[in-house]
Amino acid sequence: MSDLGRVLVLAGGLSHERDVSLRSGRRVSEALRAVGVDVEERDADAGLIPALQDDPPSAVFPLLHGVAGEDGALREVLDLLGVPYAGSTPVACRSAFDKPVAKTIVAAAGVHTPPSVVLPHEIFRELGAQTVLERIVDRLGLPLVVKPTRGGSALGCSVVRGIPELPAAMVSCFAYGDVALLERHIAGTEVSVTVIDTGEGPRALPAVEIVPDSGIYDYAARYNAGATEFVAPARLTDETAAACAEAALAAHRALDLRDLSRTDLIVDSDGIPWFLEVNVAPGMTETSLVPLAFESAGLDLGVVCRELLDSAARRPRPATDPTSS
Repeated sequence: MSDLGRVLVLAGGLSHERDVSLRSGRRVSEALRAVGVDVEERDADAGLIPALQDDPPSAVFPLLHGVAGEDGALREVLDLLGVPYAGSTPVACRSAFDKPVAKTIVAAAGVHTPPSVVLPHEIFRELGAQTVLERIVDRLGLPLVVKPTRGGSALGCSVVRGIPELPAAMVSCFAYGDVALLERHIAGTEVSVTVIDTGEGPRALPAVEIVPDSGIYDYAARYNAGATEFVAPARLTDETAAACAEAALAAHRALDLRDLSRTDLIVDSDGIPWFLEVNVAPGMTETSLVPLAFESAGLDLGVVCRELLDSAARRPRPATDPTSS
């Protein structure tokens, strides 16, 4: 067994992405056991805090996706309990999880991101939906991408190619959140770049190219085996691959992320990467992008996760740790 001691993989939760989270948790747990780590799997429920207090693990690997899993709240609790964990701080998670905030911060770091408009449900309803949408189309053009400002797995996300499609897209979006992000659609190659830092500084892994059969990388395309072709490393020129790596590293640094992140990009016809969003608790299922990036880089999932947990266990505890003196 590993000398890391017992670690805890947290998965499940109550977000719309619960099932994906459970699959991620099972895969990471199996990979860790395969490299000799003593692993316990647990959901985030009313029994979690007493369990962490009574028998604290060496470190926690949070794999809850969506709200409460990626918005920093759970990590805030872990900090309060003095329990180390792999991944970004609560403050960094909050910035990364809110897509418009992340876009603003990353754009300030010099990375291209599509022009967009943020529209709360109340404004959409009270000012007259049709008039507001027409003005948005006047500014951003068509096609548009409509998605919730918070959340993942492309839930509530639509590509809109004509004004008549917009109302239904907005309704779908608002089913998953109270604020919509309407973004100019950038035509090109969709790629994802994983950044890891096991103690020697962040490094970008080879980009993974995403080619969904339906043409849209939606929830079904993400999690149904065979619905999407993944190419790792992505079919990019060396120059473009380097630009994608630098964009992901710039996002990771600008948002002050830690340990592991996954940045989603669109590469346009000129080879320019456009930042879409970043994930602080990326999926680890059989069809997820981070494990594909590990494999492309010649890395073992279990070994990397063990290194991240070991780094977390050795990290100085935050000042909010009530057990510190």
